Amino acid sequence: MLPESWMPVLGAELEKPYFKELTEFVEHERSRGPVYPPREEVFAALDATPYEDVKVLILGQDPYHGEGQGHGLCFSVRPGVRIPPSLRNIYKELNADLGVPVPDNGYLMPWAEQGVLLLNAVLTVRGGEANSHKDKGWERFTDRVIHAVAARKDPAVFVLWGNYAKKKLGLIDTDRHVVVQGAHPSPLSAKKFLGSQPFSQIDAAIEQQGHTAIDWRIPNLSAS
Repeated sequence: MLPESWMPVLGAELEKPYFKELTEFVEHERSRGPVYPPREEVFAALDATPYEDVKVLILGQDPYHGEGQGHGLCFSVRPGVRIPPSLRNIYKELNADLGVPVPDNGYLMPWAEQGVLLLNAVLTVRGGEANSHKDKGWERFTDRVIHAVAARKDPAVFVLWGNYAKKKLGLIDTDRHVVVQGAHPSPLSAKKFLGSQPFSQIDAAIEQQGHTAIDWRIPNLSAS
């Protein structure tokens, strides 16, 4: 299920004992009850953003744990699903920072298709239980994802929101890549997040790196 473009840099991980144990754990969890996202969407972020196309890596923590919400991209929800509070704050800041209109949905696939890797540190979760698959092996795998992007000659922008994400700073060569850090957009830290202008920083870094700019607009799904 690992996308072809990521196989040269991540394929070896699939053969390691920790990953086999992780796979067995997740399958056992699925046999007991709902696990999100579905099997076919566990690597959706890597599938949507090929390795060589990554311009920006935004790191989340773990998937949404409600039925029908997450689809493998951090902060994103399926079309028609209520926009979660953290994403609402991201939209508010994007509007205040760059004037981008706030959309009527939380489907971030247009970002992913432009080179924004929307990566969660943990790629699965038990239904209704946040962080239930923490410390089972996913962090080791996604650390390799971060390391693989950081090891490229082509620079990228790494976005680390909140203390959990900031712990990954040591995986990144900050002499070659740009790191945008700040408070997490969740309601608990929204006062620090709002006004931090991360998107201006991301855009400036992308331009400096010689990459095509990201169009941050998300199309509305309903008629205006």
